[in-house]
Amino acid sequence: MYSILKSWLTAGRLTVPASELALSEATVVRLEQLEALSKSYRKALSRSVMIRHLDAGSCNAEEAELLALANPVYDMSRFGLEITASPRHADILTVSGPVALQLLPAIKQTYDAMPEPKLVVAVGDGACYGTPYDTTYACLGPIDKFLPVSVYIGGDPPSPSDILAGLIECQKQLSSLN
Repeated sequence: MYSILKSWLTAGRLTVPASELALSEATVVRLEQLEALSKSYRKALSRSVMIRHLDAGSCNAEEAELLALANPVYDMSRFGLEITASPRHADILTVSGPVALQLLPAIKQTYDAMPEPKLVVAVGDGACYGTPYDTTYACLGPIDKFLPVSVYIGGDPPSPSDILAGLIECQKQLSSLN
């Protein structure tokens, strides 16, 4: 324990002072990228959006990709996208998996609890097409049979970048509704 403490104290400062970094160049690049965006995207990104996710009977691969959106690589919060536990705070409902018979009442209750304007996003092939379980007794098919879907994000599972692009498109649609 003492040897570790001694190594920390004798190592000195390991970080680089901010004055040594070329921050002005990084700032210019970010401003140029923002100016290159269209007015509709700038308006959309100025609004924060709350997302409620609902698993309608998926294999959980879509959920793993949705969780990846919160890591530092994708960092969905920089776009104003946050996940909420309550449908009463949600603007977007993401649904993964084909609709299971026992989950249909929960899906309808969640959608009804959301305030207007609200959008539904089908994430993955199960939610978009109902496959591969659409012929079983417990599966009722894709989500668009029961709720109005605004954005379809196909894939089994879709990549986090595809999901992020779909959510930003929803953000754009919401900003045009307000």
